[in-house]
Amino acid sequence: MALALDPNVIVPLIFSGLAFLTVIGLALPWLQPDIFATRLKVIRERRAELNQQRRDRLEHAGLRRSEASGRVDFMRAVLERLRLKNIADQPELKKKLVRAGWRGQAPLVTFTFLRLVLPVGFAGFALLIVFNKAGGPVPPMLGLGIAAVAALVGYGLPNVLVTNAITRRQQELQKNFPDALDLMVICVEAGLSLEAAFSRVAEELDVGARAIAEEIGLTNAELAFLSDRRQALENLAERTGTASIRSLVTSLVQSERYGTPLGAALRVVSQESRDTRMAKAEEKAASLPAKLTVPMVTFFLPVLFMVLIGPTIIQVIKAFSR
Repeated sequence: MALALDPNVIVPLIFSGLAFLTVIGLALPWLQPDIFATRLKVIRERRAELNQQRRDRLEHAGLRRSEASGRVDFMRAVLERLRLKNIADQPELKKKLVRAGWRGQAPLVTFTFLRLVLPVGFAGFALLIVFNKAGGPVPPMLGLGIAAVAALVGYGLPNVLVTNAITRRQQELQKNFPDALDLMVICVEAGLSLEAAFSRVAEELDVGARAIAEEIGLTNAELAFLSDRRQALENLAERTGTASIRSLVTSLVQSERYGTPLGAALRVVSQESRDTRMAKAEEKAASLPAKLTVPMVTFFLPVLFMVLIGPTIIQVIKAFSR
């Protein structure tokens, strides 16, 4: 006990413990793993992976763009050789292609080239099938008539494809328009300007509603660059060709002209859009019985007659067969 309380023993033990703790404290940062460096390394690796993926996508898009550019250059050269390049300079054709979502000179050249090539190809294919038929010789007039019909089909096929593309795109725009309008109302009532609201709506709808986000983003760019804001809004209605977007453009133009509150105008358009959707739903519900008449007569009534009258007919047949 006296040895344990001896200062000559206690003081060296205390200093030894303090020295040990000092060494441990100094060495502790090297003993612990550097969490910040590990996270920084993971971030660098992830950034390098994303950059590599972006480069791969850009290279792939560049290859596809170069291939498409080569095809367009070939078609343009053919049209220039045949002196038909001016056919592509048609305002109505440009308007239709823009409404289908195809912008630039490449769709114009492709459409004109298909209008030229498809009738010849369809007519040649029809003549090849008709005159190589093993069933016997075909009258020349009949073969020429079939070739003429095939040529007409080939000539009208690009127009049909463009019309179908316009219809699909307008249906997509009409489907996503209420969501875009509600977001626009929220942005405007939150204090954003029209340009900022358009930019925000285009950013929010870029993934789920690409078509209407593209149109709104293009309109936002035109509002920034064109001197006439009304012309930028009118271009939106002209590019889409839908009644709901034209109503929105009319309200925005009137708000710009007369100084009415933008949020109130957008709320009126939103209410009108909801009323229009409800009216269309009620119209479809009202036309449902008339549309069900033909399937009911064709499919349900014969089965119903068989179930109701079938047993009686079977009993009558059995009674006469005895």
